[in-house]
Amino acid sequence: MRRLVAVVGPTAAGKSALALALARRFGGEVVNADSRQIYRGMDIGTAKPSRETRALLPHHLYDIADPPDSYSLALYRRDALAALDDIWGRGEVAWLVGGTGQYVWALLEAWQVPDVPPQPERRAELAALAEREGVETLHARLRAVDPEAAGRIDARNVRRVIRALEVHEVTGRPITDWQTKGDPGFDFRVLGAGCEERELIWRINRRTEAMFAGGLVEETQALLDAGVPPDASALSSIGYAEAVRELDGDITREKAIELTKRATKRLARRQRQWFRPQDSRIAWADDVDGASEALGPFLEPS
Repeated sequence: MRRLVAVVGPTAAGKSALALALARRFGGEVVNADSRQIYRGMDIGTAKPSRETRALLPHHLYDIADPPDSYSLALYRRDALAALDDIWGRGEVAWLVGGTGQYVWALLEAWQVPDVPPQPERRAELAALAEREGVETLHARLRAVDPEAAGRIDARNVRRVIRALEVHEVTGRPITDWQTKGDPGFDFRVLGAGCEERELIWRINRRTEAMFAGGLVEETQALLDAGVPPDASALSSIGYAEAVRELDGDITREKAIELTKRATKRLARRQRQWFRPQDSRIAWADDVDGASEALGPFLEPS
């Protein structure tokens, strides 16, 4: 039986710990759905499960790309479907865990994804335009060719705006034309890791402080020393971007921590747009027992 449980929610809500506890209770294997935990060498700033944790049961799609590499949604769907087939071939349940909404719903809703390779020079041109004239200028370009995508994508999310423009320029079709949905070909449930807003903010603040105290800046320096360009997409990730600025002497450690906290809270708000509390497809739980009850007979042996 091809069964999958997606454990979703905003950053710092406890998704990984919940998925691990459930997988150990019911059996199965974990599949990553976090767009930054795919990168090797980016452990502290992505809150990646430790190697000791990953040794407890099989984990898939962690450490599969190098930080200078471009990695697309199309590649993720390909790699995730291959991992899922492998898991189901052994008769196991798949536990999909992560807060990257595009990754999660692209699998669960069987999105058609345009296989358009990144265009580095064009991306650099568009990023420079956003820097020079402001993000709204770039967003206006998207609105002119794909109003639906512009309505979905926040102007401040320059990376996604650029990707939508890139797809349109290469294919001549809006990215929303490509994003059709279908039957994924497997049974699934979506479980939300519940966390009250005040508690979530507290967790974000404490986790950010722990990351910097635990070596995030040193991890960033190691990536730079290994040849990762400071403008690599991976180093634009929250925490790493601020660490690069600290290393450049642009900001202090205290400012880097403050900016990382702010950016992480904004990320959590964006993630809630992908995983809305009122979405009837998502059952919310704040502990293992509640999650087990919410999943009901789905995990009973067939």
